[in-house]
Amino acid sequence: MKKLIALVGLGFAFVVSSPVFAGDQQEKMKGCNKEAKEGGMKGDERKAFMKKCLSKEYTLKANGAAAAATPAIPAEPAASASTQQDRMKACNADAKGKGLKGEERKTFMSSCLKG
Repeated sequence: MKKLIALVGLGFAFVVSSPVFAGDQQEKMKGCNKEAKEGGMKGDERKAFMKKCLSKEYTLKANGAAAAATPAIPAEPAASASTQQDRMKACNADAKGKGLKGEERKTFMSSCLKG
């Protein structure tokens, strides 16, 4: 009976304490995701960045000076991403206003987003 109580107590201690230990890693993951998004990274570039960012040696930009291993992120992709976002919102509003659906909407959105 004492062993059972001890096991239940230990199990409870692990369950309660695990979120505390995961907190730092979760915060780092959030920061890395934010940096990757701001940098407009996608695909293999994002994957490589996330691997580097989640390592112990990397320091997040939001937490102070970035590590020397930080890739130089040009300001242009972030600006064009917001422009693309604005264009997407405008095109969606136009398509909704015209009542477009299906293939017709897809064609309209494609041409609208191209310029």
